[in-house]
Amino acid sequence: MRVLIVEDAADVADAIAARLGKSGMACDVAGSVADAEDFLRVQRYDAMVLDINLPDRHGTDLLKDLRARGDRTPVLMLTALFSVDDRVSALNLGADDYLVKPFDQRELDARLRALMRRDADQKTDALTLGPLAFSPATQTATLDGAAMDLTRREAALLGLLLRHQGQAISKQRLYEGLFAFDDADVGLNAIELYIARLRKRIGTSAVKIETQRGIGYRICLDA
Repeated sequence: MRVLIVEDAADVADAIAARLGKSGMACDVAGSVADAEDFLRVQRYDAMVLDINLPDRHGTDLLKDLRARGDRTPVLMLTALFSVDDRVSALNLGADDYLVKPFDQRELDARLRALMRRDADQKTDALTLGPLAFSPATQTATLDGAAMDLTRREAALLGLLLRHQGQAISKQRLYEGLFAFDDADVGLNAIELYIARLRKRIGTSAVKIETQRGIGYRICLDA
Protein backbone atom coordinates (compact mmCIF):
# COMPACT_ATOMS: atom_id res chain seq x y z
CA MET A 1 0.00 0.00 0.00
CA ARG A 2 1.27 3.47 -0.88
CA VAL A 3 0.41 6.43 1.37
CA LEU A 4 1.07 10.14 0.93
CA ILE A 5 1.61 12.00 4.21
CA VAL A 6 1.06 15.76 3.86
CA GLU A 7 2.36 17.24 7.13
CA ASP A 8 4.74 20.15 7.69
CA ALA A 9 5.85 19.08 11.18
CA ALA A 10 8.81 16.87 10.25
CA ASP A 11 8.84 14.97 13.55
CA VAL A 12 5.14 14.09 13.23
CA ALA A 13 5.47 13.10 9.57
CA ASP A 14 8.56 10.96 10.23
CA ALA A 15 6.85 9.21 13.16
CA ILE A 16 3.80 8.42 11.03
CA ALA A 17 5.95 7.17 8.15
CA ALA A 18 7.99 4.97 10.50
CA ARG A 19 4.87 3.46 12.08
CA LEU A 20 3.14 2.83 8.75
CA GLY A 21 6.36 1.47 7.28
CA LYS A 22 6.46 -1.20 9.96
CA SER A 23 2.90 -2.07 8.96
CA GLY A 24 3.96 -2.71 5.38
CA MET A 25 2.99 0.62 3.84
CA ALA A 26 5.27 2.61 1.53
CA CYS A 27 5.14 6.29 2.52
CA ASP A 28 6.02 9.53 0.76
CA VAL A 29 6.15 12.72 2.85
CA ALA A 30 5.20 16.19 1.58
CA GLY A 31 5.70 19.25 3.77
CA SER A 32 3.38 21.55 1.81
CA VAL A 33 0.48 21.52 -0.63
CA ALA A 34 2.88 22.33 -3.48
CA ASP A 35 5.06 19.33 -2.60
CA ALA A 36 1.98 17.12 -2.38
CA GLU A 37 0.82 18.25 -5.81
CA ASP A 38 4.25 17.36 -7.23
CA PHE A 39 3.90 13.83 -5.84
CA LEU A 40 0.32 13.49 -7.09
CA ARG A 41 1.30 14.45 -10.61
CA VAL A 42 3.52 11.39 -10.95
CA GLN A 43 2.17 8.87 -8.46
CA ARG A 44 -1.17 7.42 -7.38
CA TYR A 45 -1.82 6.53 -3.75
CA ASP A 46 -3.99 4.09 -1.85
CA ALA A 47 -4.64 6.73 0.82
CA MET A 48 -3.56 10.16 1.99
CA VAL A 49 -2.98 11.61 5.46
CA LEU A 50 -3.60 15.34 5.11
CA ASP A 51 -2.94 18.09 7.65
CA ILE A 52 -5.14 21.20 7.42
CA ASN A 53 -2.72 23.94 8.48
CA LEU A 54 0.13 23.86 5.96
CA PRO A 55 2.69 26.60 5.21
CA ASP A 56 1.52 27.52 1.71
CA ARG A 57 -2.18 26.63 1.58
CA HIS A 58 -4.80 24.85 3.66
CA GLY A 59 -5.04 21.12 3.29
CA THR A 60 -8.74 21.57 2.63
CA ASP A 61 -7.80 23.50 -0.54
CA LEU A 62 -5.90 20.46 -1.77
CA LEU A 63 -8.83 18.24 -0.81
CA LYS A 64 -11.24 20.41 -2.82
CA ASP A 65 -8.91 20.32 -5.83
CA LEU A 66 -8.64 16.52 -5.63
CA ARG A 67 -12.38 15.98 -5.52
CA ALA A 68 -13.03 18.58 -8.21
CA ARG A 69 -10.89 16.62 -10.68
CA GLY A 70 -12.51 13.33 -9.73
CA ASP A 71 -9.67 11.92 -7.62
CA ARG A 72 -11.30 9.55 -5.10
CA THR A 73 -8.16 8.68 -3.12
CA PRO A 74 -9.23 8.05 0.49
CA VAL A 75 -8.21 11.06 2.61
CA LEU A 76 -7.79 11.09 6.37
CA MET A 77 -7.59 14.64 7.72
CA LEU A 78 -5.07 15.04 10.53
CA THR A 79 -5.26 18.31 12.43
CA ALA A 80 -5.28 20.13 15.75
CA LEU A 81 -8.67 21.68 14.88
CA PHE A 82 -11.16 19.80 17.00
CA SER A 83 -14.55 21.55 16.85
CA VAL A 84 -17.56 19.77 15.37
CA ASP A 85 -17.80 22.52 12.74
CA ASP A 86 -14.21 21.84 11.63
CA ARG A 87 -14.88 18.12 11.31
CA VAL A 88 -18.18 18.57 9.49
CA SER A 89 -16.61 21.08 7.08
CA ALA A 90 -13.77 18.72 6.14
CA LEU A 91 -16.12 15.76 5.70
CA ASN A 92 -18.46 17.82 3.53
CA LEU A 93 -15.53 18.77 1.32
CA GLY A 94 -14.84 15.10 0.62
CA ALA A 95 -12.65 13.86 3.46
CA ASP A 96 -13.21 10.20 4.32
CA ASP A 97 -12.14 10.41 7.96
CA TYR A 98 -10.83 12.90 10.53
CA LEU A 99 -8.32 12.43 13.34
CA VAL A 100 -7.47 15.12 15.89
CA LYS A 101 -3.96 15.73 17.23
CA PRO A 102 -2.61 14.45 19.52
CA PHE A 103 -3.48 10.94 18.42
CA ASP A 104 -2.48 7.35 18.98
CA GLN A 105 -0.44 5.91 16.10
CA ARG A 106 -2.35 2.64 16.40
CA GLU A 107 -5.63 4.43 15.75
CA LEU A 108 -4.18 6.18 12.69
CA ASP A 109 -2.97 2.84 11.35
CA ALA A 110 -6.37 1.20 11.97
CA ARG A 111 -8.33 4.06 10.41
CA LEU A 112 -6.17 4.00 7.26
CA ARG A 113 -6.65 0.27 6.89
CA ALA A 114 -10.41 0.71 7.27
CA LEU A 115 -10.40 3.33 4.51
CA MET A 116 -8.40 1.13 2.15
CA ARG A 117 -10.66 -1.87 2.78
CA ARG A 118 -13.64 -0.02 1.32
CA ASP A 119 -12.59 -0.82 -2.25
CA ALA A 120 -10.92 -4.15 -1.52
CA ASP A 121 -12.45 -7.50 -2.42
CA GLN A 122 -12.32 -8.63 1.22
CA LYS A 123 -13.73 -6.21 3.79
CA THR A 124 -12.28 -7.75 6.94
CA ASP A 125 -8.72 -7.00 7.99
CA ALA A 126 -7.81 -10.69 7.93
CA LEU A 127 -7.17 -11.88 4.36
CA THR A 128 -7.56 -15.55 3.51
CA LEU A 129 -7.10 -17.77 0.48
CA GLY A 130 -7.61 -21.46 1.09
CA PRO A 131 -4.98 -22.56 3.65
CA LEU A 132 -3.29 -19.13 3.62
CA ALA A 133 -4.23 -16.46 6.15
CA PHE A 134 -2.68 -13.01 6.41
CA SER A 135 -3.08 -10.23 8.98
CA PRO A 136 -2.25 -6.77 7.55
CA ALA A 137 -2.32 -5.26 11.04
CA THR A 138 0.49 -7.48 12.31
CA GLN A 139 2.05 -8.29 8.91
CA THR A 140 2.01 -12.00 9.77
CA ALA A 141 0.76 -15.01 7.84
CA THR A 142 0.04 -18.68 8.39
CA LEU A 143 -0.05 -21.47 5.83
CA ASP A 144 -1.86 -24.67 6.78
CA GLY A 145 -1.84 -23.33 10.35
CA ALA A 146 1.93 -22.85 10.50
CA ALA A 147 3.50 -19.41 10.82
CA MET A 148 5.32 -18.16 7.74
CA ASP A 149 8.72 -16.50 8.13
CA LEU A 150 8.27 -13.34 6.04
CA THR A 151 10.38 -10.23 5.73
CA ARG A 152 8.60 -6.85 5.87
CA ARG A 153 8.60 -6.46 2.09
CA GLU A 154 7.52 -10.06 1.49
CA ALA A 155 4.60 -9.53 3.87
CA ALA A 156 3.63 -6.27 2.16
CA LEU A 157 3.71 -7.95 -1.25
CA LEU A 158 1.62 -10.86 -0.01
CA GLY A 159 -0.94 -8.41 1.38
CA LEU A 160 -1.17 -6.58 -1.96
CA LEU A 161 -1.71 -9.80 -3.87
CA LEU A 162 -4.31 -11.08 -1.41
CA ARG A 163 -6.31 -7.84 -1.42
CA HIS A 164 -6.81 -8.41 -5.13
CA GLN A 165 -6.76 -12.19 -5.22
CA GLY A 166 -7.84 -13.69 -8.50
CA GLN A 167 -6.83 -10.51 -10.35
CA ALA A 168 -3.60 -9.92 -12.22
CA ILE A 169 -1.63 -6.99 -10.79
CA SER A 170 1.06 -5.39 -12.90
CA LYS A 171 4.69 -5.36 -11.82
CA GLN A 172 4.55 -1.55 -11.83
CA ARG A 173 1.54 -1.49 -9.49
CA LEU A 174 3.22 -3.90 -7.09
CA TYR A 175 6.37 -1.81 -7.17
CA GLU A 176 4.42 1.35 -6.37
CA GLY A 177 2.77 -0.39 -3.43
CA LEU A 178 6.07 -1.57 -1.94
CA PHE A 179 8.55 1.23 -2.55
CA ALA A 180 8.46 4.98 -1.84
CA PHE A 181 10.41 7.68 -3.69
CA ASP A 182 13.14 7.38 -1.04
CA ASP A 183 13.74 3.87 -2.37
CA ALA A 184 14.80 5.20 -5.78
CA ASP A 185 17.86 2.93 -5.81
CA VAL A 186 15.58 -0.12 -5.97
CA GLY A 187 14.68 -1.17 -9.51
CA LEU A 188 11.46 -2.59 -10.89
CA ASN A 189 13.06 -6.03 -11.24
CA ALA A 190 13.10 -6.28 -7.44
CA ILE A 191 9.47 -7.40 -7.73
CA GLU A 192 10.59 -10.56 -9.53
CA LEU A 193 12.94 -11.31 -6.65
CA TYR A 194 10.22 -10.90 -4.02
CA ILE A 195 7.74 -12.94 -6.07
CA ALA A 196 10.32 -15.75 -6.26
CA ARG A 197 10.84 -15.59 -2.50
CA LEU A 198 7.09 -15.76 -1.84
CA ARG A 199 6.73 -18.73 -4.15
CA LYS A 200 9.47 -20.51 -2.25
CA ARG A 201 7.75 -19.83 1.08
CA ILE A 202 4.40 -21.01 -0.28
CA GLY A 203 6.05 -24.15 -1.60
CA THR A 204 3.77 -26.96 -2.80
CA SER A 205 0.62 -25.79 -1.03
CA ALA A 206 -2.71 -25.23 -2.79
CA VAL A 207 -1.85 -21.54 -3.14
CA LYS A 208 0.10 -20.39 -6.17
CA ILE A 209 1.31 -17.12 -7.69
CA GLU A 210 0.84 -17.13 -11.44
CA THR A 211 2.81 -15.05 -13.90
CA GLN A 212 0.54 -13.71 -16.62
CA ARG A 213 2.98 -12.64 -19.30
CA GLY A 214 2.60 -9.02 -20.31
CA ILE A 215 0.02 -8.42 -17.57
CA GLY A 216 1.43 -9.17 -14.13
CA TYR A 217 1.03 -11.59 -11.23
CA ARG A 218 -2.03 -13.27 -9.74
CA ILE A 219 -2.42 -15.18 -6.49
CA CYS A 220 -5.00 -17.96 -6.57
CA LEU A 221 -5.73 -21.55 -5.57
CA ASP A 222 -4.34 -24.34 -7.70
CA ALA A 223 -7.20 -25.68 -9.77
